[in-house]
Amino acid sequence: MFDVITGSIKSAVNKVRFKDDAVSLKKATTELRKALLKADVHHKTTRDLINNVELRTKELGIGQNAFLKALQENLTSILTAEGNQGFVFSNTPPTTVLMTGLQGSGKTTTTGKLANYLKQRKKKVLIAACDLQRLAAVEQLKQICAQIEVDLYFDDNEKDPVKIAKAAQEKAKKELYDVLLVDTAGRLAIDTELMNQLSKVKDALNPDEIFYVADSLTGHDATKTASSFKEQIGIDGVILSKYDGDTKGGVAISLADQVGVPLRFIGTGEKMPDLEVFIPDRIVSRLMGAGDMEGLAEKTSAIIDEKKAKEVTKKIKKGEFNFNDFLEQLKMMSKLGSMKSILGMIPGMSQMAGQLKDMDFENSDEIKRIKALIGSMTPKEREMPSLLNPSRKKRLSKGSGLSEVQVNKILKQFKSASKMAKQLSNKGGMKGLSSMMSQMKGPGGMQGLPR
Repeated sequence: MFDVITGSIKSAVNKVRFKDDAVSLKKATTELRKALLKADVHHKTTRDLINNVELRTKELGIGQNAFLKALQENLTSILTAEGNQGFVFSNTPPTTVLMTGLQGSGKTTTTGKLANYLKQRKKKVLIAACDLQRLAAVEQLKQICAQIEVDLYFDDNEKDPVKIAKAAQEKAKKELYDVLLVDTAGRLAIDTELMNQLSKVKDALNPDEIFYVADSLTGHDATKTASSFKEQIGIDGVILSKYDGDTKGGVAISLADQVGVPLRFIGTGEKMPDLEVFIPDRIVSRLMGAGDMEGLAEKTSAIIDEKKAKEVTKKIKKGEFNFNDFLEQLKMMSKLGSMKSILGMIPGMSQMAGQLKDMDFENSDEIKRIKALIGSMTPKEREMPSLLNPSRKKRLSKGSGLSEVQVNKILKQFKSASKMAKQLSNKGGMKGLSSMMSQMKGPGGMQGLPR
């Protein structure tokens, strides 16, 4: 997501080689200006950023460290708008949030992602299906809510979105929901009818916050439409959708500065867990290539069961890691979202994230074959892989639809991985990790990863 801008920053920094070299600073800011404009950062935002960075670098004394410090300070300032960050809960539940946006912006999917984000943090969430403009919207929400196991309020016989919204709010109050997310109608463009309908829903609910879902792929139009919604309806924050598909990434830098409302979340992939809180200083850390370990820790702590993690670690150290543990870990990993977004938060790993593109580990052919094999095992075989003798392997081959060669290969890989994990945990970390990574990286660069 930030690859282009991060690469441009590194290139610009490398131009400032000597202290007090004003010519090199000019070259660096000129290159950075071109890169930001090319990355779809708004021209006014770019102009202000470059001017301020230049002035601040001179104040600090021209040099690489001064340039980096000036850039970090000013990027953080530009990305910070007055208002809340992340999700803020009301003092009197349910916290009611109006989800707004144009058709095709990913509003309905983002509503599901936000509900999933809150559910992972042990909140009871209700979604109200008030987008009666798009025929498939209610059906889409039904499927999303079934997938993430979140309650949905809808009424197929009611044609007035205001009545549905009010009934949903009453249900949320009565049944003690923590959050009510209201999916409202969108249009292909901003028009009077859309704004009138949104105003009526807003007046009826008196929501705690209004989120505008902006499509990052629309570039500068995302900023323009967000500004229009702010003027006509009033919005408290922007959620940037489809950010994983925006290789330029500049719209995120422009939004807070140009619209004057904080960017609250960004959609980082197609899966339901692929939604991240937008915290300016953390994002700047990623833009500068330093990753976001704090964000990663927050993301994993909401999903990973610490007690289970300790149990698995003990098993790995004893060499007792089995197929049930493997399935449990796979399930946990799938809740974290795309591997690309996770690697992008680890310092120095953003380049590898770029290489992964849209690789889906959970649904890769290799993982599907492993799941089929495990599904054919008895509970005792899952617990004790050592029981798998030739006759049992033959039975597994028939039950899973895999050849005996494939069965033997998977079992051998599992045994090797368990052995390596044991060595890694007993070595206490980085040497074992380094060895493991070097074995994964064969002549092809990423050998051994599922395709």
